[in-house]
Amino acid sequence: MLRIEGLHTFYGSIEALRGVDLEVSSGEIVALIGANGAGKSTLLMTICGQPHAARGQVRFGDDDITRWPTHEIIAAGIAQAPEGRRIFARMSVLENLLMGATSADPQHFESDLTRVFTLFPILKERRDQRGGTLSGGEQQMLAIARALMSRPRLLLLDEPSLGLAPMVVKQIFRVIQEINEQQRVTVFLVEQNAFHALRLAHRGYVLVNGRVTMTGTGRELLANPDIRAAYLEGGH
Repeated sequence: MLRIEGLHTFYGSIEALRGVDLEVSSGEIVALIGANGAGKSTLLMTICGQPHAARGQVRFGDDDITRWPTHEIIAAGIAQAPEGRRIFARMSVLENLLMGATSADPQHFESDLTRVFTLFPILKERRDQRGGTLSGGEQQMLAIARALMSRPRLLLLDEPSLGLAPMVVKQIFRVIQEINEQQRVTVFLVEQNAFHALRLAHRGYVLVNGRVTMTGTGRELLANPDIRAAYLEGGH
């Protein structure tokens, strides 16, 4: 579904991605782990066209989307719940969801609204509440729900557990699994919480200083002693 080949991305003179190769097949959950500054968020933003890659290629299905504008990438079936949630704080929950649905067929709006309210019942209770007054966990749920309202085939999740209490993290990861298994949405998950990410993922990649240094199944990476030392036993 998603194939990235030889991807280089720069911020000015700083090379953030240095020849990244990876792929995500339809129906998978694929995790990308790495330390702060490794380039994980840059990769997701490059997939979505902001910034564009300096070299290399991003393919989605049969299309080369490397130079497409962001709105066309979203319309093609990719949605992102960004790091930091970035909800519209002054808008209500319902208005945020309406914003997520702008690229989708309006005839599906009510059924899609029911779908996300089933995934996140608290959002139904808070539908008229301003997004900025929600708790951190509720804002993360809203960010994911807003992305789902565009009816994506591929959902990009950037640090969905960041800053959340352990019980909320477990809930978020349960919902990610449900989105994948029951709603047939492919998921590309960027996470610093390597344990939760790799336990959930079918496959994973490790990104270090803008380069993919290791790949394998989630189970294989969890068992790898280098991964355990760096990311699962107090490492960074």
